[in-house]
Amino acid sequence: MNIVEKSVPGYERVLCAEEAASGYRGIIAVHSTVRGPGVGGTRFWNYNSLDDAIQDALRLSRGMTYKNALAELPCGGGKSIILGDNKTAEREKIFRAHGRFVESLHGQYITAEDVGTSPADMEFVRRETNHVAGLQDRSGDPSPRTAWGVFRAMQAAARHCWGNDDLSGKTVAVQGCGHVGHHLAGELHRAGAKLIVTDVDEERVRATASAYKATAVAPEEIYSAQADVFAPCALGGIINDQTIPQLRVQIVNGGANNQLLEPRHGDMLEQHGILYSPDYAANAGGIISGSCIEMMGWDVPRMLAKLDAIYDTLLKIFAIAEREHIPTYKAADKLAEERLVRVA
Repeated sequence: MNIVEKSVPGYERVLCAEEAASGYRGIIAVHSTVRGPGVGGTRFWNYNSLDDAIQDALRLSRGMTYKNALAELPCGGGKSIILGDNKTAEREKIFRAHGRFVESLHGQYITAEDVGTSPADMEFVRRETNHVAGLQDRSGDPSPRTAWGVFRAMQAAARHCWGNDDLSGKTVAVQGCGHVGHHLAGELHRAGAKLIVTDVDEERVRATASAYKATAVAPEEIYSAQADVFAPCALGGIINDQTIPQLRVQIVNGGANNQLLEPRHGDMLEQHGILYSPDYAANAGGIISGSCIEMMGWDVPRMLAKLDAIYDTLLKIFAIAEREHIPTYKAADKLAEERLVRVA
């Protein structure tokens, strides 16, 4: 395997790897190990270019540093990417190569599943390294717990916005009906919310709409849907100059990473009177469940209590934003940075 390390200011390590025998191409970005080893999942995606993939890895790994700090976990921030078609049948070959790449960092980075990967894929990674979480016989699929954390964050946003956290009768527009989006729709349905859903995969939309009595709309229609909450649960960068003017909601709260295309879009949401739940605070459920069970050895009740604390974290963020007259994304960064300094 050919591994090349790149120097990127503000990041501890950024490496690119290729292996001709398996056809593997991957990236690992370690942003910070101040709180512990860099922890973050493996994303398998077909990027337009290597530079695009590296930029995504950088954004995601930094996000993991802040996510883990906000959740007060003994973890730093990292992320890895496999470039290519995530529908490939050659999964063992690709993921074992990825495991060898992870192993080359000797524990500085710990991986898990993410977009385009699964706990079953992590079992292949485990054959080459012990530095992997989200395994089938341990914490397993993090999606239900990520969705629960997003739901609790949404309840906190509702309390801040409307005075109570009851979501019954509220309309939520869910973008993305993959693992997290589908589970989130289920939680909202059980809470009595009305649902509008979309996805680029028509089968996923049909399944979610059928299971939870949701109204399905075309992907481009979700931004202008009349709703109380917009829940982005697909890929990032979807809060931007084009979409913000279309939004007809009071809250943005979802499971996707890097929802703001640029930081200034957090300011734009504020200017439009829309309350934003910073994504890395709201969607920390997966990393909390995996870290607590697999790295810290907690039992499930203790882990679930930690998961529920996402509600309190969001309330703290909203309080900081209100007190200091800053947008919520800046308030979340401020709280995370305080927790990073505390252990430095």
